[in-house]
Amino acid sequence: MKAKSCCFTGHRKLPDGQRVAIMERTETAVKKLLSGGIKRFLLGGAVGYDAEVAKLLFRLKNECRGIKVVLIYPFDGYTDRWNDAQKAEYAKLLPQYDDIIKASERSGRETYLLRNRMLVDNSAVCIAYCQKQRSGTAYTVRYAKAQGLAVINTAPGMEEDAPLP
Repeated sequence: MKAKSCCFTGHRKLPDGQRVAIMERTETAVKKLLSGGIKRFLLGGAVGYDAEVAKLLFRLKNECRGIKVVLIYPFDGYTDRWNDAQKAEYAKLLPQYDDIIKASERSGRETYLLRNRMLVDNSAVCIAYCQKQRSGTAYTVRYAKAQGLAVINTAPGMEEDAPLP
């Protein structure tokens, strides 16, 4: 199953002027993977890039049979600090996932990193939106590369397997 799976990682904030380009690049990458037989997509359930990718994948499920979208979330209550709009969007997306997996019973920073490693460890490819060297996203991209995954960075000006800025 890992060979037919792709995970996503990205920043919580997408610049308004770049959002469309980032998501177009993401859709192009996903469609390329679909044509190559990858149909299982793993997300971490964060606001920002993860939420935008979830909406994209749920739309594509209507166009392409066999797509599975899996949520791997860090721990119960991780959304408690989100604002009402973010919580409402999450609640709308949640029932659309094909599978939902909790990374840990414990909360904390390490649990987010565990969730990120679980995403990578169950994938052959990682699609990222990464523009910052010091972030959970950058950690996940470095981990994915260390595990031998192909990494596609959808940030404008970045190419597949390009070094982090």
